[in-house]
Amino acid sequence: MTVIGRLARRASGGLPANYWKLWVSSAAANLADGIFWIAFPLLAVQLTTSPMLIAGVTVVGRLPWLLFVLVAGALADRLDRRRTMFSVALMRTVIAALLAVGIAAGVVSLPILYLTVFILGVGETLFDTAAQSIMPSVVERDDLGKANGRLYAAELTMNQFVGPPLGGVLAGIAMALAFVGSALAFAVGTLGLFLLVGSFRPATSPVKTSIVEDIREGLGYLRHHVVLRTMAIMVGAMNLASSAMFAIMVLFVVSPGPMGLDGVGFGLLMTSMAVGSVAGSLFADGVARRIGRAPLLVVCVVVSAATMAVPGLTANPIAVWVAFAIWSVLVMMWNVVTVTLRQRIVPDRLLGRINASYRLLAWGTQPLGALVGGIVAELLSLQAVFILAGLGTLLLVVGNRVLTEANLAAAERRGEEEALLLAGAAPGA
Repeated sequence: MTVIGRLARRASGGLPANYWKLWVSSAAANLADGIFWIAFPLLAVQLTTSPMLIAGVTVVGRLPWLLFVLVAGALADRLDRRRTMFSVALMRTVIAALLAVGIAAGVVSLPILYLTVFILGVGETLFDTAAQSIMPSVVERDDLGKANGRLYAAELTMNQFVGPPLGGVLAGIAMALAFVGSALAFAVGTLGLFLLVGSFRPATSPVKTSIVEDIREGLGYLRHHVVLRTMAIMVGAMNLASSAMFAIMVLFVVSPGPMGLDGVGFGLLMTSMAVGSVAGSLFADGVARRIGRAPLLVVCVVVSAATMAVPGLTANPIAVWVAFAIWSVLVMMWNVVTVTLRQRIVPDRLLGRINASYRLLAWGTQPLGALVGGIVAELLSLQAVFILAGLGTLLLVVGNRVLTEANLAAAERRGEEEALLLAGAAPGA
């Protein structure tokens, strides 16, 4: 290999060209999403003054994750995943461009905005489920942790750091310009997917089945797999606790709340989670290789529980910022490790449905968590929400009795054997 070739391989982290095309596509799509989710509320404010109708934009945008995600998982296991992502990316590009034209022409109404947000939400379920399921076809099994970590870092950077402020600047110049920016970013993402080489259609059962039967098979596989079932339950419980915490966060942080900050201070406090998430995504694979995945998952549960309880004990802004940054590092490490495990354990033909089932559980517990947070704050105190969220998360450490290194390795071996059998090879061949 030439010197230039060695330098190029080192810069790429040893990951193949197809991965970096996917990386660019995902980074561009998340940049567009970051612009979107700032521009949409700003556009809604121009169309109505009703708080309920403005909040409805977010509700309608998230509704497909409850109504459509299991179907999206079944389709991800039937269709070529690259083609699904490409079609959705192309659709997003066209919708963003048409919305920009409609805004410039003054013909966009609130019903049109709702319809647009809902269609984009359905597209998001298809795109994200296929994207999480395509990774084992793009990189080697041993590189999945590194690949997932770098992908998450790009997604978070674009979605939380770059996209929102860029969207605010563009919308401040002209509302239509924000959607032009989204359309251009989606177009770059579409091009990256177009350049992906190969077929990404999962192996399917020779017996023809319905979508309902496919969904039932995926749910049954998850229900009977002790490692995956345990991780899924823990994810749902973690999201319930964190949703309770963030539902009342603004009341705790912004004056006259205990922390006494203004809106700018609230925004700066929230950056702690973005910083922590990017750091966690970059270092998760290296830490897992050094100390082991099972020990890292224990640390993630115990330390994240402790940091969640910090605002219940102090309203010091620096202490809370540090606590949330550490919490975000550990949450992202948990995500990278468990998603990588899922990709290694689950047969490719079921991966879309299992990923969708996880998403349904993760999103489904969030409204309940927000309700619980409001009730606890009303009956007890704001501080009690954080303490109970931390205690509830700490109880999940019992799940780590299942997520031992031996059990994780055994589940991976079974997954690899299933993959070999489906490919027509015998285990150990």
